[in-house]
Amino acid sequence: MISLTDSQKIGMGLTGFGVFFLFFGMILFFDKALLAIGNILFVAGLSFVIGLERTFRFFFQKHKVKATSFFLGGVFVVLIGWPMVGMVLEIYGFFLLFRGFFPVAVGFIRRIPILGSLLNLPGISGFVDKVGESSNMV
Repeated sequence: MISLTDSQKIGMGLTGFGVFFLFFGMILFFDKALLAIGNILFVAGLSFVIGLERTFRFFFQKHKVKATSFFLGGVFVVLIGWPMVGMVLEIYGFFLLFRGFFPVAVGFIRRIPILGSLLNLPGISGFVDKVGESSNMV
């Protein structure tokens, strides 16, 4: 079992609530208040989980400047009141930032009994194989 500090436990809660608010905000036709709350909670939770210095180092690496600018720019655009445009920017930035983690996630999901068989379906397996073969790891 992984032992977590109290701040990491708080961070997991904040990140979970952030994802919930983001999902709920998209379900309710891109409600800007819920999306803004979700963005703030997600970024704050990430900072609590991995620490402020590591969060700063992750987002502001030289090769991730474009991804970070899209992600944080999307957060800013949502906060000023354009939720659709902001979420498109955020999603693009999120995929650029975390594309190195996708092969690991695909490999893990393929080992789960029901989800692994779903990923091997004909239409889905080609897309999953393309995502899972990313050459640049984090």
